[in-house]
Amino acid sequence: MSRRIFDLTKLDTKWTTRWKKQGCSLNPRRKVAPTKGKIYSTAMFPYPSGILHMGHLRVYTIADVLARFYRMQGYNVINPMGWDAFGLPAENAAVDRNVSPEKWTKLNISKMKVQMEAMLADFDWDREVTTCDPAYYKWTQKLFLLMYEHGYAYRKKAEINWDPVDQTVLANEQVDSEGRSWRSGAVVEKRLLEQWFLGITKFAKELNADLDTLDEWPAKVKAMQRNWIGESTGAEIRFQVGEETTFVYTTRAETIFSLQYLALAADHPIATKIKQTAPELAEQYDTGVKLPLEATNPVTGEKVPVFVAPYVISGYGHGAVMGCPAHDARDYEFWKSMGETSIRSTVEPEDSSLEANEPYFGASGVMNADAQFLAGLSATTAREKIIEHLESHQLGQKRTTYRLRDWLVSRQRFWGAPIPIIHCDRCGTVPVPDDQLPVLLPKVDKLLGRGGSPLAQIPEFVNVECPSCGGAARRDTDTMDTFMDSSWYLFRYLDPHNEQQLMDPKVVSPLLSVDQYLGGIEHAILHLLYVRFVSKFLNTIGYWDGSAVNGEPIKKLVSQGMVHGRTFTEPETGRFLKPDEYEIMSDGRAVMKETGRTAAVSFEKMSKSKHNGADPSDCIARHGADATRAHVLFQAPIEDVLNWDEDKIVGIERWLAKVLTIAGGLRERLKEPVQPKPTDLYTKSEISVHNECQQLLHSITDSLSKSLSLNTVISDYMKYTNKIYSELNNKDVSTAVLYVSYLDLLKALSPVAPSVSEEANEVLHPWPVESVLTADWPEIRPLIAATVPYTVMVNGRMRFVYHGPENLIEDRERCISQILTTPEGEKWIGTKNIKKVILKPKTVVFIVEK
Repeated sequence: MSRRIFDLTKLDTKWTTRWKKQGCSLNPRRKVAPTKGKIYSTAMFPYPSGILHMGHLRVYTIADVLARFYRMQGYNVINPMGWDAFGLPAENAAVDRNVSPEKWTKLNISKMKVQMEAMLADFDWDREVTTCDPAYYKWTQKLFLLMYEHGYAYRKKAEINWDPVDQTVLANEQVDSEGRSWRSGAVVEKRLLEQWFLGITKFAKELNADLDTLDEWPAKVKAMQRNWIGESTGAEIRFQVGEETTFVYTTRAETIFSLQYLALAADHPIATKIKQTAPELAEQYDTGVKLPLEATNPVTGEKVPVFVAPYVISGYGHGAVMGCPAHDARDYEFWKSMGETSIRSTVEPEDSSLEANEPYFGASGVMNADAQFLAGLSATTAREKIIEHLESHQLGQKRTTYRLRDWLVSRQRFWGAPIPIIHCDRCGTVPVPDDQLPVLLPKVDKLLGRGGSPLAQIPEFVNVECPSCGGAARRDTDTMDTFMDSSWYLFRYLDPHNEQQLMDPKVVSPLLSVDQYLGGIEHAILHLLYVRFVSKFLNTIGYWDGSAVNGEPIKKLVSQGMVHGRTFTEPETGRFLKPDEYEIMSDGRAVMKETGRTAAVSFEKMSKSKHNGADPSDCIARHGADATRAHVLFQAPIEDVLNWDEDKIVGIERWLAKVLTIAGGLRERLKEPVQPKPTDLYTKSEISVHNECQQLLHSITDSLSKSLSLNTVISDYMKYTNKIYSELNNKDVSTAVLYVSYLDLLKALSPVAPSVSEEANEVLHPWPVESVLTADWPEIRPLIAATVPYTVMVNGRMRFVYHGPENLIEDRERCISQILTTPEGEKWIGTKNIKKVILKPKTVVFIVEK
């Protein structure tokens, strides 16, 4: 049978048009009510930048395939979509384009919805949320006020990270290891401002401990969160510094006999007081300076110098560090930078491999004679003993601390949810009453620029009456960090039209937690940590009952790998080549037009600067949505980086064409609805078709429901298709057997390739038939045991061979019945009177009246 060439792009148009006319969006869903409970499966919502990229294509294809699969299995599937619509990119784009951020954002949302439709992503649009919609951010503001009411939101003056390009505050999590802004790339500056914080540290212990309960989260993500939370157990030790007292937190209390100095952060209260009286010293705080006072070692009574050191962070511990150059690398480097050379060691490695006065930075080892009453103990034992000593003498205590800092949510930007607080000279800080929510952003035609706080420049927004006393007051002019918007949208999806409250616990509680959450690993710390914090907070105050899951909102996390693009560079310089600077040859090489030399080829993260981006819409326009969806799944396992190579999609197109070709070939053999053939009557070839297809169907089902090995799903579809195609002209395989197996293939294929499945279903049937997308997931039927040939003799003569199971002759009645009902049995025996039946190994003898 020859295969026709099908235009898959025309199928998209045909079927999306028909589905819309039927009023069923992009998926004529099952008409039977769900029978298996709920599946809350969703992907992280996108920022409406104006165009979906290949990473979006990948994650939303995965989400759509799984949602369709679960619906076919009988689950009540929750698969919503929304828009993370506030933020700096929209604000900066609005400034650059001289338009309002609202107009720019809404235009982008409409564009991206069209793209989602083109990729056949069928979301629950009736649950849609948009974070810049007042109907949504009213409740973001209410969430803030709930935190304020319960003591989790507070305002204080603090040293903050300032982005000099975007002119806004950044949370610690938004500054990379090189001290640069996560978005603009600018070197971050330190400033002292009055800011709003959320008390995430109140849940630090639970956020860390409950990671152990998240069995279906990637180990890498949990490790990243655990490291960021930074739980450590050590000692809090009291030091006398001049006439002041301060505390030091250390995880290496046993090194106190190696103490040679005390280091303070630049904004430590003692350093701040000295700054006021000795400004010449304050000028050296950034590089490190010795202060005119001494600290007393609380165990030995020894006096040691005090420094301000740039490596000491005010937010960790108490902003003071015990300086032990012999046993800490940072202490050692700072000590040397101050011109000091003496090293006092009290912990030695067990193998004694270090020379005298050589620093040993290991956490294990043995205490030497200089460690006084700790001498001879292991470092671990000495650590416990010195803490006992400190506690018994009231010099310190054992303490668990965290690296995690409270969440700084103030932003000096326009395009965000306004902080719902009013400042009154008489009443102080006053929450906006519920009946005055939302605090709306003022309507603007355009923004004037990127500097400062735009809301502070709009008097009609700033100046208000105090809700408490009625006097003149001022609105808070900061907006919230956009991670606040995305910290609770998984809750709002479940009750999106509630106009009376944040959410109804009776509606939300039965539907949480999220059974499957898909998104990039780049959100492992920021977004996911904030979602967990807000979820635990809402559970604590009774807004949902998460007691069974420790307030954890996400049961299973799936972190898909990034999509990298093929990148061409000049070999000598590494300069990225533009598409018009090279030509792809027949042998696959890329040749630079100007020099004729072969370009270097690699796969790297897609970006404009590397000229290696790919537009999902263009790919869909060239190859169709089904081929594009299947290709993005087939190219790599979910968790791996996907090296996008559109050239390889031709294999997917050929396979889908073969699926459609089979439909045409089978239709030629169909005259009326097919009656199933009893498996007892299957021929050897039919058993082969049945068994192989059932094994593949089992593998496909397992991959979709458990392992999420979606690349192997595509290869299993291909094997399934090839098996049926190879048997189309086999006269030993009945139409009934091929039909049943092929229809199962179309049902199983429909989550990945809905248009092709619908088209094949229509081509296959010469009679009216319902959409294959409304079908249940195909039942996995038992395998049929292999058959053996039985010689059938009638009145002493061999008449035909019957293929049956190996144990056929063990059941006399079944054996006779099965043989008589075959066409050959009816021909040679039919209704004749059977006088005797003799069963022998591999032979059945009938004696009948002549």
